[in-house]
Amino acid sequence: MSEASSLLIPKTNPPVTSDPMANKSLTGLESLIKLLPTGTLFIYLLLNPVLTNDGECSTSNKVMSSILIALCSFSCVFSCFTDSFKDTDGSRKYGIVTRKGLWTYADPGSVDLSKYKLRIADFVHAGFVVAVFGTLVLLDANTASCFYPRFRETQKTLVMVLPVAVGIASAGIFAIFPSKRNGLGYAPSGEKEEEETKKDAGSA
Repeated sequence: MSEASSLLIPKTNPPVTSDPMANKSLTGLESLIKLLPTGTLFIYLLLNPVLTNDGECSTSNKVMSSILIALCSFSCVFSCFTDSFKDTDGSRKYGIVTRKGLWTYADPGSVDLSKYKLRIADFVHAGFVVAVFGTLVLLDANTASCFYPRFRETQKTLVMVLPVAVGIASAGIFAIFPSKRNGLGYAPSGEKEEEETKKDAGSA
């Protein structure tokens, strides 16, 4: 596995290194990954090595990789404008956020869909999630070798500092504009809390 690919995939037991900047870079990347839709990130990490031919790109590889990046970027934006609610039978239904509320194929029943209407925070989150995804793409070894092979050698400081900087900025943005959406690709807030409680109980 390439160096940058290992950066993009958080490890349970990351290797110990004496370089504090490298440690901060790994921590920054792990925090960034949590802000992206799980399915979109998985598809990108799965297809990127194939479409870039592990960094040995031809023109067709560059075209296909560019299409993948564009589609994943669109998916990140689209996910920010989706939300969900629980139906009367307890199942979760998804829809698209509009100015009047949530547009969905499902029967809302007694659920008030107008409370899911479009907000300024949705645009802020969408722009920032794309920036986060762009950061991960920029630091990916296969993409770097394909589109800008000398970048990782000439911009080592930027490669180390960028995840940390974006991670700090993300904490500030989400503190000012907290995300209340339970859209596509994201675990519902209640389920996140349950998972964290189970982890805490298991570690106790």
